Amino acid sequence: MPLAASNGIEICYEEVGDPGDPPLLLVMGLGGQLIHWHPGLVEALAGRGFRVVLFDNRDVGLSTHLDAPVDVMAALAAVGGGDIPAVPYLLSDMAADAAGLLGHLGIARAHVVGVSLGGMVAQTLAIEHPDRVATLTSIMSTTGDPDVGNPTWEALQVLTAPPAATREGHIEATVRNVHVYGSPGLIDDDHIRAQAAAAWDRSHDPAGAARQLAAVLASGSRSPALTRLSVPTLVIHGTADTLVQPDGGERTAEVVPDAKLLMVEGMGHDLPEPMWPQVVDAIAGHAAAHP
Repeated sequence: MPLAASNGIEICYEEVGDPGDPPLLLVMGLGGQLIHWHPGLVEALAGRGFRVVLFDNRDVGLSTHLDAPVDVMAALAAVGGGDIPAVPYLLSDMAADAAGLLGHLGIARAHVVGVSLGGMVAQTLAIEHPDRVATLTSIMSTTGDPDVGNPTWEALQVLTAPPAATREGHIEATVRNVHVYGSPGLIDDDHIRAQAAAAWDRSHDPAGAARQLAAVLASGSRSPALTRLSVPTLVIHGTADTLVQPDGGERTAEVVPDAKLLMVEGMGHDLPEPMWPQVVDAIAGHAAAHP
């Protein structure tokens, strides 16, 4: 896969669709690689007339991994005490990575879609690089306000659990975890196992995901900046999300001027295939309304 020099690091990316179509940038969530975007969903978006660009965030996949230790529990404690923890980078740096990738590809502006942490990066991109963003779609994400978007206790255990030491352990832990936060009754265990195995084989770096989580903790609330956002915004959230509970999406739509909110009944912290038509229609319609 090609690499792009961006913001002092290298970003691995892939493109799907007609290069002449309007660009749509997909930003993946915590610890997720570009292969965590289901090919069927990517093809569905490309089929709606988009040049889809997907990439590995810093510290995952085949993009640059930083060699910087971080203590997530200490960062959590610092935030809980009202302090700002010292971390290797912030969401602003990850947003700058995405902006640099667009520049490398010669894309002046793109429709930007982010999920979970990727939604936080996408929001930050729209705040700090608004000329790069034609529309923003924030999915299963939140504003960084401490009173909304928090995981349930069970989902928090998933988020803070020590990583598995073996490939097989990682695969089975991933399946168990998805059953905590995924869409009830719509989880494909075989697909989850195959995806977890592919991710382990491609690039397994739990320390990278920890640095990403620390960036979220240290970046604080985006609400004040989001209230001044002029980028057309769509917020999508599942009613069954236990990892970023629905009030995170509701708050996002509340603070962004003229934002549209789509609550998807029964969707958890994932994008199962039965939900694709509704989600793809919403993204495509939002982009078409703001070409």
